[in-house]
Amino acid sequence: MKGRVLFDPGSLVVVAITLVLFVWALFEKGLTHDLLLEAGVFMVSVKLIIMSYKNSLVAASIDAKLDTIATELTRQRQPADHPASPAASDSSPAIRRAGSGPARP
Repeated sequence: MKGRVLFDPGSLVVVAITLVLFVWALFEKGLTHDLLLEAGVFMVSVKLIIMSYKNSLVAASIDAKLDTIATELTRQRQPADHPASPAASDSSPAIRRAGSGPARP
């Protein structure tokens, strides 16, 4: 199985920009109450990226399951390579016609 990339380039850019802005705000504002706001913004950004990653894993799993179902349906719809025997095709019981069976008392 090939290795899976944890984050796409767009997510890495968002994390990098958010981290740079967080560090910049840290030096600009100092260790004040506003730092909690900046940390909250950073954590929301990271949480959204983690949710996006988990969503991509679930989507890949669903795609694999749908491919399996489609393959199975295609296999079932293909005609058999050999013709069916006459006994197999006549699976319904014979219908009795009036007068063809034994007389009832």
